[in-house]
Parts: sequence; C-alpha cells; structure tokens
Amino acid sequence: MDTNTRALRLAIAALVASFALHADVTLPHILAEHMVIQRDLPVHVWGKATPDEAVTVTFRGATQAAKADALGRWNVYLPPGNAGGPFDLTIKANNTIAFKDILVGDVWVASGQSNMEFKLRQADNAQAEIAAAKYPKIRRTLLDRKVADYPLEDAPGQSWTDVNPDNAGGASAVAYFFARHLQDKLNGVPMGIIETFWGGTPVEAWMSLRGIGSDPALMPIFSEWGKTEENWPTAQANYEKQLATWTAASEAAKAGGPTPPAKPALTETRPGGAFVPATLYNAMIAPVTRFPVKGAIWYQGETNANANPNGASLYARAFQQMIRDWRRAWGEGDFPFLYVQLANYKANPAWADLREAQRQTLSLANTGMATIIDIGNPTNIHPTNKQDVGLRLALAARVVAYGEKIEDSGPMFREARPEGDALRVWFDHSTGGLTAKGGGALKGFEVAGADRKYVPADAHIDGSSIVVWNSAVTTPVYVRYAWADNPDCNLYNGENLPASPFRSE
Repeated sequence: MDTNTRALRLAIAALVASFALHADVTLPHILAEHMVIQRDLPVHVWGKATPDEAVTVTFRGATQAAKADALGRWNVYLPPGNAGGPFDLTIKANNTIAFKDILVGDVWVASGQSNMEFKLRQADNAQAEIAAAKYPKIRRTLLDRKVADYPLEDAPGQSWTDVNPDNAGGASAVAYFFARHLQDKLNGVPMGIIETFWGGTPVEAWMSLRGIGSDPALMPIFSEWGKTEENWPTAQANYEKQLATWTAASEAAKAGGPTPPAKPALTETRPGGAFVPATLYNAMIAPVTRFPVKGAIWYQGETNANANPNGASLYARAFQQMIRDWRRAWGEGDFPFLYVQLANYKANPAWADLREAQRQTLSLANTGMATIIDIGNPTNIHPTNKQDVGLRLALAARVVAYGEKIEDSGPMFREARPEGDALRVWFDHSTGGLTAKGGGALKGFEVAGADRKYVPADAHIDGSSIVVWNSAVTTPVYVRYAWADNPDCNLYNGENLPASPFRSE
C-alpha cells in the first residue's frame, strides 16, 4: 500500500469516526408526538444513539439518564402516573428531541384481519358517524403492512393523530367504536389505538416462532406450510396452462366464437408473504411489544375457517397459544385480551367449529368475547354493523379490564343434564332472564343420542334453564345451538345480548 492510499484511508476512517461521535439519538416510530402513554405503568422510552452516549429523558417532571450500550441501544423507565395531559417529552443527547401534546391514558392494540381493518367510511351510517367523530383524546396510529423472517426492532407507520372528521373515515371502525364507548364511560380517559392488521391472514402468521414451536400440538402448522411450498410449482404451472387456454378462448369469442368459460382462479395459497407462520408477528407485533399497553382487541378467524375442511381443527390450540405468546412478549402478565366470535355468514360448516374454538378460549384468564351471530350478513363476509361489534367488545373491556359489575355477554352454555327424554340446559350470563327475541318459539337447538347424529329440537324456556327434546331421540345425550355457518337462532338474555353458539360434546 503506497503512502497516499494509506493516508486517504486514515482520513476516511477519521471522518466516519467523527460522524459517529455526533450521531443523532433516534426513537422507534411508535414513540412520537401526539401519542398516548399507558397510565399506571412505568413509562418506557428507548432508542438508539452513539455507543456509550449519555441520554436523558424528561417527562412529567421526572428525569432518567441512561448510556447507550456497545450497539448504541438505550432505554429508560420513568415513574407511572394517572391519566391526563397534554404533556411534553424531551430526550437529550448530542441532539434534542422534544415532543408536545402527549396524553396519558389507556392504549389498546387492535389486530386481526379484514374485519378489524374495515374502515369507518365503510360502516353503517358512515357519513353521520364521521361528521360526529370529534374526539381529540382518542389517538390512533396505523402500522405499515410488512413481513419479516425475524423480529424487527421498529415498525414504521402513520403518525399518531387525534380522531376528527377529516381523518376518521380511515380509522378501523371496530377500534373507533370500541374506544369511543370506553372513553364515554370512563369520564374522558384518553384512548390510544395501535392499529396493526392485514386482511385475509391466518392466526399462525401473528404468532412468534417461539410461540408455535413451544407447543408440539402445533407442529402441523409447519407441515401444512411445507406442503404449500412443495405444491406451489405444480399449482402455478397448472394455473398458467388454464389461463392460456382461457385467454385463447376469449380471443376466439371476440371473433365470433363460443362464449368462453369463467376465468380460472388460482386457488392455492402462494408461498411467502403474510401467510407464512410468524412473519406478521415479526414485523407488526414484536416491534411494539416494548410499548406498554392496557390490552388487545382481536377480530380474525375467517381465513383459518376457510383454509380447508380442517382449517378450524387447530385453531383452539393456536389461538390460545397466540394470546399467551403476546402476553409473554409484552411482559405485563395476563393483560386483557378481547376478541370477536365469527358472525353469521354463508361459508362452510367449519365456521361452526371455529366459533366453538373461540368460545373455548374464554378458559384463559382475562379474556372476553363479543358474540355477533345476529349482526352478520349472510352474503357478505364484511358486515357493516361495526357499531355493535365495538360496543360488545367495550362491554367486555368494562368487565375484564376495568372491573365493572355489568353484563357483558349473552347467554353462555354452562351444562346440560338428561331429564327423561329431554335435556335441561343451563347458562351463565342469563341476566334479566332468557328470551326468544321477537317472540315465538326458540330456534337453533339440536339434540343427538350417543351416536352424535343431530336432529332439530323443540325448546322452551323454563325459568333460568331451557328444556330441549325431539321425540325421535328417546335418550338424548348431546345438545348444540346455532351450529351452522349462517344459523337461524334467537336466544338472548334480558340485556338484549345474543347467546353464543355452542355444543355440549
């Protein structure tokens, strides 16, 4: 190496070192102006700086100092506080970051697939709802759609903003109605919503590899995905062949030939992207698990139910494991996790099985379920009545997260016992009594003997229980209710909340 070359390299190294000494301190996207910080929990602020750089953070009169480690990472915790604001947040190092208009309240993660993604501008009475959306203390941030093969440290997205008529149309309708109801009932406590969802995605994409791998019963998730990748080249080739044939037939039709058949559809799942186990967790959940939250709301399941005839078979295990997985990642204990049971919709019989998997998930501590078997659209997988969905989630939150003594659910199956040639069925959440909404006979019940061959059942309310029977089943053993993709059912409690579908097996 000649003297000039060596001198040039030394000069470049010195210049790089000089820049490093003055590198700006940076924060993840979730920490930004207008955000809501979780009340009653330590305030966590973290970021990157030059290795060994001193950083101080000041919020609500408290200051904490830290030093960046060898990789430039730093974090501090400041004392928790009550709801309130606006406050300033200042981070000082070689540079200074100053945020204004920070609120302290309750932060909820809103996740799932397209029904959580469904915008307020698409919901019932959208024009009036948007015009009335004047809630400066409801703040939301929307994370970008992104996938990753490993957990990321940051999740880019839209800036935190208050809800107002100019932007409310783009908000998650369910999350907005949920937050609005809670704020109205909690005397104006600020609400923060982290919107992180992706339409058409399965539950396994929202779980970490650690979460899936820690339960041997979930290994079929990996084997099924292996089959998908293995079968893809053949499926793609067949599709391209069918498409070429269809294209030729379409061109011939333009010249007066016969009408071509319908355009072929690619029915196989394409490998990669948002369907791969853990990819959405890595990119859209892991980066915000250092941000303290009150809990999560979840609306998902359609994709798993529709995946194949056995799409719902693993869901009960996987969904419960996902909740445990998220709670482990946040490190806040069993924080409230509230979710929506699938609505009525003409799909396939697996929807009933998946609803049962969702009902079973209530066995986990601090969970709540919004039953919406009465407000779906049989011909539209995206029902537009999101007001009641948000309301029912908020009722669950008021019980699970805030300890209110209110009714938050419709009748929930407890037990069934033989009584002669009938079964007597008891329910929890029968506040105000059991009723057949609209009057008339109860609909939606079926009974079966030991052979599990179900037939429609007569049913009548007897005090706080229901007696069900069918004269063709002399020794009934099992009962189920609303067991179809789009059931005809009408059992409610006195609070006008619908009974959850169930089976007693």
